[in-house]
Amino acid sequence: MRQEGIFLKSNSWPKTVAKKWLNLKGGSDEFHSDYDTKAFLQRSLKSCSDDGPSAVVPEALSEEWLMGTSNEIERPGLDHLVPPVSPDLDLRMFVGTWNVGGKTPQGDLNINDWLKTKTPADIYVLGFQEIVPLNAGNVLGQEDYSPAAKWLSLIRHSLNGDSIDQSLMTTDHNHQQSRISSFDSSLHHDDYFGDVLSLSSSEDDSPSPISSTQHKYCLAASKQMVGLFLCVWVREDLYHHITSLKVSCVGTGIMGYLGNKGSISISMTMQQKTFCFVCTHLASGEKEGAETRRNMDVVEILKRTRFSHSGRSPRRPFTSYNILDHDKIIWLGDLNYRLASICGDTFEQLERNDWQALLEKDQLRLEQNAGRVFQGWEEGEIYFGPTYKYITNSDIYAYQTSSPKQKRRTPAWCDRILWKGEGLKQECYFRSESRFSDHRPVYSVFTVTTSNQ
Repeated sequence: MRQEGIFLKSNSWPKTVAKKWLNLKGGSDEFHSDYDTKAFLQRSLKSCSDDGPSAVVPEALSEEWLMGTSNEIERPGLDHLVPPVSPDLDLRMFVGTWNVGGKTPQGDLNINDWLKTKTPADIYVLGFQEIVPLNAGNVLGQEDYSPAAKWLSLIRHSLNGDSIDQSLMTTDHNHQQSRISSFDSSLHHDDYFGDVLSLSSSEDDSPSPISSTQHKYCLAASKQMVGLFLCVWVREDLYHHITSLKVSCVGTGIMGYLGNKGSISISMTMQQKTFCFVCTHLASGEKEGAETRRNMDVVEILKRTRFSHSGRSPRRPFTSYNILDHDKIIWLGDLNYRLASICGDTFEQLERNDWQALLEKDQLRLEQNAGRVFQGWEEGEIYFGPTYKYITNSDIYAYQTSSPKQKRRTPAWCDRILWKGEGLKQECYFRSESRFSDHRPVYSVFTVTTSNQ
């Protein structure tokens, strides 16, 4: 049985908090991948430079040594030998986004309703928001990787039929409280400010799989930043055609830098075409002018996301590139755009399921049409209802509730998928009906042409 997981680090809370406050780099360009354990000649070789000798790597050595100091998985001397994908091959790519409301999944959660399509895809790009609650302990402290491990196990089971690791699914009800308590106590530690100053130097009833015989899928890359989580899965026979995997994280939350809001971007190359997947959680709120903050988040993400070239050779100067430098770009996530001009007829249109009339008030479309955000980006037609906000475990929108414990929110299409670049054709754009959180998951399937024509 495969263990999903979990590279928990032992950094102290004070150092972690200070790194986030001071926006110091701390592994933001590292990521998890099946390449870590299977590819690259079964962990046997690592080139010391682009043209240098190779060294034998003992199996016991850490994955971090294999990765070196680069945020890029390469196979020196091998990548150029990988036969190209057929130039006439069109690939199917599934893109899904889901704000799971800080809830941790259990082993009986069926995600096939979200992932299953008539024809399995070749690539699955899955983005999550709020995989952990956005409380002080999670935002300012160490990353909690345990929910991500559970989601990976569920996805792997759904795609491949692998057994779900039930040990990962055991819920520790005191887990979040213990994290918050340790965070609070660390703030009062006598050595806290000394640490800050030192930083600068330093199975049985589980659902059936989507495809049990045709294809197996590998995790190309996954990355978490607080509640954001992005993972890319590829068909096993395409696995070795994926090169130059890199990640970049941008926090736009508290103080404009913390990761309660922001983006995770994964860059990769296939058939000499560059792909970029951008999973985002933008500024929330229904108040007037909140859409401007969301627009600014997009601007910051586009400006601050950078992918660096390897730079292993002294003859190769350090260079970097951004999101818009890619050939094909997918932007997914909880963009948080709401309905503008809320008035009496809004609720009447909701009662009539008059989605087209409501979409005329959609902030994202209004802002895009006005040229204030996502100029040149495309989005498919929307024929499904607003994806937020539901009362959990129900089909009732939160504006219909009279419970004082439930926040009343005007329903909106917060969860979106956009794209930019040639060779991307959207085949469908739907939502799923899981009641797991107060958001409905959204997905789209694309045909991807990798030829030069």
